[in-house]
Amino acid sequence: MDDGALDPKLAAREAAYAMPLEAINPANPELFRTNSFWPYFERLRKEDPVHWSVSPVEAVGGYWSVTRYNDIVAVDTDHESFSSEPAIALPDPPADFQLPMFIAMDPPRHEQQRKTIAPIVSGPNLAHLEPLIRERAGTILDELPIGEEFDWVDKVSIELTSMTLATLFDFPQADRRKLSRWSDVATAPPNSPVFEPGRGEEQRKQELFECVGYFGQLWNERVNAPPKPDLISMLAHGEATRNMDRMEYLGNLVLLIVGGNDTTRNTITGSVLALSQNPEQDRLLRADHGLIPAMVSETIRWQTPLAYMRRTATRDVELGGKLIRKGEKVAMWYVSGNRDETVIERPDDFWIERPRVRQHLSFGFGIHRCVGNRLAELQLKIIWEEILKRFPKIEVTGPPTHVYSAFVKGYERLPVVIPKRN
Repeated sequence: MDDGALDPKLAAREAAYAMPLEAINPANPELFRTNSFWPYFERLRKEDPVHWSVSPVEAVGGYWSVTRYNDIVAVDTDHESFSSEPAIALPDPPADFQLPMFIAMDPPRHEQQRKTIAPIVSGPNLAHLEPLIRERAGTILDELPIGEEFDWVDKVSIELTSMTLATLFDFPQADRRKLSRWSDVATAPPNSPVFEPGRGEEQRKQELFECVGYFGQLWNERVNAPPKPDLISMLAHGEATRNMDRMEYLGNLVLLIVGGNDTTRNTITGSVLALSQNPEQDRLLRADHGLIPAMVSETIRWQTPLAYMRRTATRDVELGGKLIRKGEKVAMWYVSGNRDETVIERPDDFWIERPRVRQHLSFGFGIHRCVGNRLAELQLKIIWEEILKRFPKIEVTGPPTHVYSAFVKGYERLPVVIPKRN
């Protein structure tokens, strides 16, 4: 063994603690692509839990990082001091491509638009959707190759979530992969490999205009027909949404596509990875299928599919001994708060029998708490109920490929094999 070769986790830790505190910029997507961000947040929680950074990305600039659980809850539940406008991600949107969406609005518009689509994720509608999701999950799993390596992200995670999302929109299933593509395009940094080199923002605009063009046809069909229980019809007939202009329609489409696709698909992949890395937890789950709901909640904490949400201070506010000035950006790092050792017991462990397993930040708090959280949990519960009926083991055969993003904490690829039965 080369004595100069450091274990990647140790190397990341040494780099995080060697860096001057003021130089730490957690919103660097390279830290997430290499999965080396953990020690930076550990250090910030200990030494500077409300931390000022200046990003070299001009659209981001200076921002505060809030990294402890209780401070995050304080910001998330104070929408009067910390506004969701103009955006929920750190980069300011280009002046010529503003995308209003209800998650990036304050009361009263936020509540009015949120109420319009809330019925689709109500208990009765989820009960109606469950058999369809289960049927599709079963079909996806039954078509997987046995004894051959394949990409779990592509074959399972994207398939199930894009099918479900297409159903919610009443969107043609044959085109469902457009939804996952538009999700990637909407959230990727301009220099992401999602785009052609040097064309990030230009290509984003081009593809998202294609998105709103496609959905514009669906809108025209639904607005001239009686109301139906799908998202486009709800928006077209809703009092608070039927007069949206094209960019606001696109903004809310992006919100619903990303919220309904990226987060669940990355948690489905994260669950396979977490159980592979923690075989004793996998054995527990297989011995007691009643642990599936707790495993789902623990995965949502452990994975944290959206690393942060942004707010903007509406007035001068003191937090953690720091003065946040009116107009300054604040990043609530859910991914850090979910590992806060002062609140979460054994925070770095994947522990499916965890007491208070739903005590996590991944869905947010306050008025912007994730409207589709129950649908996400339902899809995860169903896919694992169907997995455990079929497969005694899923073997992860190589390291995951992480998404190049500090916002969406996800996976591009996870190679797996389902062993042949003896």
